[in-house]
Amino acid sequence: EGKDVVARAKTGSGKTFAYLLPLLQKLFSESESRNKLAPSAFVLVPTRELCQQVYSEVLSLIELCRGQLKVVQLTSSMSPSDLRVALAGPPDILVSTPGCIPKCLSAGVLQAASINESLEILVLDEADLLLSYGYEDDLKALTAHVPRRCQCLLMSATSSADVEKLKKLILHNPFILTLPEVGDGKDEIIPKNVQQFWISCSARDKLLYILALLKLELVQKKILIFTNSIDMAFRLKLFLEKFGIKSAVLNAELPQNSRLHILEEFNAGLFDYLIATDGSQPKEKEQADEGSQIEPRKSRKHSKQKLDSEFGVVRGIDFKNVHTVINFEMPQNAPGYVHRIGRTGRAYNTGASVSLVSPDEMEILEEIKSILGDDENKESNFIAPFPLLTKNAVESLRYRAEDVSKSVTKLAVRESRAQDLRNEIVNSEKLKAHFEVNQRDLDLLKHDKVLSKKPIPTHLRDVPDYLLDPTTQEASKIVKLARAAMGNTNPARRQGSRRKFRKSRDPLKTFSAEAPKKASKGGMKRKEKDNDDSHKHKKKKAI
Repeated sequence: EGKDVVARAKTGSGKTFAYLLPLLQKLFSESESRNKLAPSAFVLVPTRELCQQVYSEVLSLIELCRGQLKVVQLTSSMSPSDLRVALAGPPDILVSTPGCIPKCLSAGVLQAASINESLEILVLDEADLLLSYGYEDDLKALTAHVPRRCQCLLMSATSSADVEKLKKLILHNPFILTLPEVGDGKDEIIPKNVQQFWISCSARDKLLYILALLKLELVQKKILIFTNSIDMAFRLKLFLEKFGIKSAVLNAELPQNSRLHILEEFNAGLFDYLIATDGSQPKEKEQADEGSQIEPRKSRKHSKQKLDSEFGVVRGIDFKNVHTVINFEMPQNAPGYVHRIGRTGRAYNTGASVSLVSPDEMEILEEIKSILGDDENKESNFIAPFPLLTKNAVESLRYRAEDVSKSVTKLAVRESRAQDLRNEIVNSEKLKAHFEVNQRDLDLLKHDKVLSKKPIPTHLRDVPDYLLDPTTQEASKIVKLARAAMGNTNPARRQGSRRKFRKSRDPLKTFSAEAPKKASKGGMKRKEKDNDDSHKHKKKKAI
C-alpha cells in the first residue's frame, strides 16, 4: 500500500526478504515507465558484512525473477572515482552503509535534486543499531533530501530509544508492525526452537569449561563463540590449538575481503569453530551512558580508530547451519544477548546456546532473564543450567587446561594477533587479482591456520579413557547420535586429505604383528628357482 512501516520481528524470521520482495515487485512493475537520475531504492545497513549479505540476496532474487534491475554496493572506503563509476547509469537499487551517502553528495556523485526526484523506497535495516554506530549525522544529511512520497521501512529485532528517534526523524504516520509467535499471541523474543543454557564458573576457569564442552563433544557443531575483545579471542584460539581444535577469528582488524571470505568458508562448512568479537556491545553501552560520561566515551572512540567502524557480525548476518552459540564472555546488555543467540535457530531450525557466567556477570544474566520473562511456570525463554557436564568431567581436565593456559601469555597473544593480520593482508591484497580470475583457488586459503610458534603437543589432541567421566561419556554419545540423526556427520571437504596424510605420517602404523603370508613363501621359491636357472645359463655361456 506504500505506507511507512516500523517492523519488529525476532532474529532469523525473514525480515530481509520481507522488505526485498515488495521492493523488487514495485521496481519491476515500474521499470519501463521510470526515467531516473538517481537510484530508486536505498537499502541502508549498519555494517559492511550485512551490506554484502543483503547485496548478494538482492542479486539472487533478481536472477530468480529473471529481471533486469541493476544493483550496486557502496562502502565508505571507496574513492570518489570508484563511487562515480558504480553510480553511473544510474542503478535501480543502492545497498550501502549510511556513511557513504554524505560522501557521495559532497563529491557530487549524487545530486540532492536527483534523490528528491527519483527515490521511491528507503529501507533502514537493523534500525536499532544505526545510531549506536554513529550514523545519526549521516542519516540527518540524507533525510533533508528524502521526498514526502518516498516509502520508508524500519526493520529491527528489538525496540529501543534509537528506533523511536529514527521513526520521528524519517517516517510519516507509520504503520507499527510487531510480529508475535503464531498461536498464543505472545511475542517470543527468542524462538522456542533455541534451547538456552548457562554454566556458573569463575572467570579463570572459563578456558577449562569451554575445553570440556568442545573436547568431550557435549555441544553440536557448527559452533560460534563470542568474546568481548580481540585479545581474548586470540587467547582462546591459541589455547584451543594446543588441544588440536582449530578455529578462525573474525574481528574488526582484518581486511574486508578476508572477513567476507571467512564468513563464506564457515557457512560452507570448511571449519566448525568460529570465534567472533562482538564490538558493538561497548558502543551500545556508551551510547546509553549519562552525560557525565561523555568525555570517556569520546576518548574511547578515538582509541579505536584503527579498527573498522563498520564491522559487525552480531546483527543481521545469516550464518548457515550454526547449531550452537557459546558466550565465552557475556554481552554487556540484554539486547546484545538476544542478537548473539539469534545467530542460531535461523529460519525455525533447532539451535542451542551456552553462556559461561562468572560471578561478576551474574547481574547481566539476571537482567537477561527478567527481559526474557523467565519464570518457573513457563518453559519458553527458560535459561537452564547445562545438564550434560559433570564436576568430575571438568576436574579431570583441570591439570591439562591450567598447564596449557600458562603458556598462552600476553606476548604470545600479541604475536599471534600480528601474525594473523599479516597472513590475512597477504590473502586479501596480493592475491586479490589472482582470485578474480581463479575463483576456485579461494578454497586453498585457510583461515583456521595454527598460529602458535611452538609445535602442538600430540598427547593433548585426545582425552585418554581414564580421564573420562562415565556420565559425561554417555551424554557425549547422546549428542553424537543426535548429530547423526540430523545428518551432520559429513566432514568438511578439506578433512579427507588431512586424514590420509596424518595416517601415512604415523610411524607406529607402519609396523605389523602378523606372520608372513604363505603365498609369499611360494613367491620366494619361484624367485630362488629363477636365480638358479639364470646361474646355470651363465655357467653354460662361460663354458
